[in-house]
Order: sequence, then structure tokens, then C-alpha cells
Amino acid sequence: MRLWIAAALLALPFPATAGPDIPAAIYTDPAPDKTHPAAMEVVHIPSGGVEINGVVYIAAGTGPHPTVVLCHGLPGNEKNLDLAQAMRRAGWTVITFNYRGSWGSPGAYRFAQNLEDADAVLAFARDPANAAKLRIDPKRLVIIGHSMGGWVTELTAAHDKQLLGAAMILAGNMGLIGRAPRDQAIALLRDNGMEALAGTTPETMADEIIANRDRFDFAKAAPELLDTNLFVLTSDDGLAAMSDGLTKAIAAGGGTKLKTLHVATDHSWSDERVRLHAEVLG
Repeated sequence: MRLWIAAALLALPFPATAGPDIPAAIYTDPAPDKTHPAAMEVVHIPSGGVEINGVVYIAAGTGPHPTVVLCHGLPGNEKNLDLAQAMRRAGWTVITFNYRGSWGSPGAYRFAQNLEDADAVLAFARDPANAAKLRIDPKRLVIIGHSMGGWVTELTAAHDKQLLGAAMILAGNMGLIGRAPRDQAIALLRDNGMEALAGTTPETMADEIIANRDRFDFAKAAPELLDTNLFVLTSDDGLAAMSDGLTKAIAAGGGTKLKTLHVATDHSWSDERVRLHAEVLG
């Protein structure tokens, strides 16, 4: 009976445009390594005079492993931890963290500090003692971010030339939001889950991005990304035009290491999670 069901499933006409081949790491655990098993390590990362909360998903094996710094959005309800697990199964160590003032990390939440925190996490990963303990290869680091974390990712990759590459998942351009009327910016920020953030208000956040709208506009960093391995993913969430502005600027500047993908799904890729994993791992 089971063989008949399997044969019937294999005979189904799956569409040729369904997406990429599915890497085995998405659905198969690697062989256990009893000497150097996969692990999860809670870390506290110095940044701005405090220690922000982080979790490291350590890949199995002696390492050192290529490592991803994974940046969540605003406030970060979708942290893409399923993606972190898939990347770990594929042999990557993944560092997740919470910005100052978010999800229990000490301090008050500010957008400019998010950028500083990403730099601090990369410095933490490059520290020889941390790299040895967590089996990190400090010469093979990648940064990936979702939504507002995509903004953090882009501006970080623009100045950190040691990164292997970066991926922006449904990025929001805080500089463009800062060009909206103040009441509209406040309303947009208020809808993003203030209960996860400390020491701030929608008004405080709006005033910060309005005052820094040029500095926070990630399209202005396009000239610094012409030689960066950059993967830009967009969806039907209403933010695609923000990323399109960046990718057009990179292409116009002669960038040759850019990959883009648009998929008709929502802001969390809720019905395309396996596709997201496959595209990022690919």
C-alpha cells in the first residue's frame, strides 16, 4: 500500500516553475557527530556599553564553519529561526541576536543603534576566542536580514568589505519611510508591535528616521555594493519598490554580483517557507 501511494505521488504533475531544487538540508538531518555535535549556545554580546542577547546555532563538525549573522526586523515577530535551523543543517553556524531595547536586550531602542549592534555582532564573531569556542570561521561571514533587518544588512554590507556576501529579505528602507509625513510614519511604526521594544515610542522612532532620512536611505549606499555578493528577495508586501530602487542603482553602476527574486507571497513568506530556505541555501 505504501509503495502504491509513493508511486502515485511521484506521478503527480508538479509545475516546472515551482521553484529551485530542494536542498537535502531542508528535510534531512546531517549524520550526528558525537565529538563535535550541533549545539545551541546563549551568548551576551557587548554593544554600546551593554550586552545584547544572542543565540548561536552551532553546526556539527570540527569546523571552523562559515557563519551567518541573522538580523530580525521591527520588532522581529518573524525571526526566521526555521531558516537558521536549515542553514545549520547545511553546515553553517548562525548567530541570531536582539538589538538594544528589543526582546529583553538592555537599553533603549533606536534605529541607529541597530546598525551599531550588527557591527558589534560581527566583531564578536571575529574575536579569536569566540571563534574558537563557537567553531566560527571569521573569514567566512555572511549577513542576512528580514524587513527592517534587511535595511541593517544592506548598510552593514556597504561598509564591511570582509563579508562574503549578504541577503536582504523583504527589506524596508527606513530612509524612505522618513520622507513620509510624520503622522503617516508614526502610524506605520505604531502597527509594528511596540510591546517588544523598550525606551521608545512611535513618535520617537518617527522623529529619528525623519532626522536621518538621508543617512538611513539604503539606495544611497548602492555605489558601495557594486562588488558585493548581494541577494535581494521581494514579495507582494508593498515594500518591493524600496528594494527595486536599490537594485536598479546597483545595476546602473555596473554591479555584477547582484541576484534578485520576487515571489508572490506575504511579508513573512508564510506560504513559501520551504522556497525561502531553498533560495537562500542555493
